[in-house]
Amino acid sequence: MGIKREEIMPGVWLNYIHSDKFKTAQISFSFLTQLERETASMNALIPAVLTRGSVLYPDIEKLSNRTDELYGVDLCPLVRLSGEIQCTGLVASFPEAKYLPVTDGYTKEIIDLVGEVLLHPLTHGGLLIKEYVDSERQKLADNIRSVINEKNSYAVQRCIEEMCSYESFAVGRFGSAEDCENINYKKLTKQYHSLLMSAPMEIIYCGSEAFENISAFILEAFVTLPRGEINYDIGTDIRMNSVEESARYCEEKLDVTQGKLVLGFRLGEWMNAPDPAVLSVFNCIFGSGVTSKLFRNVREKLQLCYYASSIPKIAKGILLVTSGIDFDKFETAKDEILFQLDEVRQGNFTDEELGWAKTAVKSDLKSIPDSPGNLEAYYFSRILTGTLFSTEEYLVAVEEVSREEVIQLAESIVPDMVYFLRNDPDETAEDGEDQ
Repeated sequence: MGIKREEIMPGVWLNYIHSDKFKTAQISFSFLTQLERETASMNALIPAVLTRGSVLYPDIEKLSNRTDELYGVDLCPLVRLSGEIQCTGLVASFPEAKYLPVTDGYTKEIIDLVGEVLLHPLTHGGLLIKEYVDSERQKLADNIRSVINEKNSYAVQRCIEEMCSYESFAVGRFGSAEDCENINYKKLTKQYHSLLMSAPMEIIYCGSEAFENISAFILEAFVTLPRGEINYDIGTDIRMNSVEESARYCEEKLDVTQGKLVLGFRLGEWMNAPDPAVLSVFNCIFGSGVTSKLFRNVREKLQLCYYASSIPKIAKGILLVTSGIDFDKFETAKDEILFQLDEVRQGNFTDEELGWAKTAVKSDLKSIPDSPGNLEAYYFSRILTGTLFSTEEYLVAVEEVSREEVIQLAESIVPDMVYFLRNDPDETAEDGEDQ
């Protein structure tokens, strides 16, 4: 299932995926900006404020009534991160017209609604509504702070913050709660207009409507989109080497009953010519899934952790290993994780393990075309990383990954950070702590 890509307005790209197999279609609109601490929280806040009300639908109730009239279209804020490119906008999921008692024009009405919400927010004196901004700002700040309640995610986030402390990637897709609380409606209005004027936009449609129709609907709905000089100077700082000669160490103490160990690695010189298929296969051999070395050895055989898995982030050129351990197993678990990585470096994996990894990757790829949401997310990632190939092409590439390519990648990986979240002996852990 391929994709057609065309610039239909200055800095506005329509990515079209044709499919007749779904009962729902999906279209996303994403402004792309450089991830920066000064603007991250504002960019994350904008789509939430926009969905509070527009000129034609000035409050949540009227906007909800309109989505109901359109057979329950699901219109949601969208905030994503690809490396150090922050992506903010809206996504709409809606029934395919052929399954509805509607005449021609239903898809156009959906795109008109997105254009209305995205380009014509309710304002007072030309400024976004203060009450809407204040309310959504507090929700966003609370959401950012709430990550500490889910210790696995919190530990991964803190490892990234420490590992990438000299890089924008540490900011995160929502920014910080502190920066969020400093936003006011005047600053947010200025940033909103800056996005409209200068940010490149990626539109991804997945459904059965013809490309020419989708393009025409967008051009009509977005005719008032103000465009100035488009800022194409966005990208990700890929660092090949660790910050210091040996991996840095960060320990944090909270009221927990289970340790969270996260190891951060750089993918090294391999990032000069990254190959997503090779990384996917390596990741399954090393740390993803029940056939991986981390699962079979560190978790099952040696029982050093409650879970252990690896998370590659190719857009940034890093690899994270996250695990839950008993506090007294810190050194043993860390050393064993590094040992298993070294096993891959030395080619100590069987042809059967290589086959298992390829089967797992291909199984995941084959499930992508099962929903428009999966396809949208897949192609969005491909667009942002400059690896725009279909799932069918990816499947072929995975099958062709060689043992030598996996070893070469493993040899390039450099340890950069060890983060350990442990208990504070002076505090008593709360009952019910997530294991």
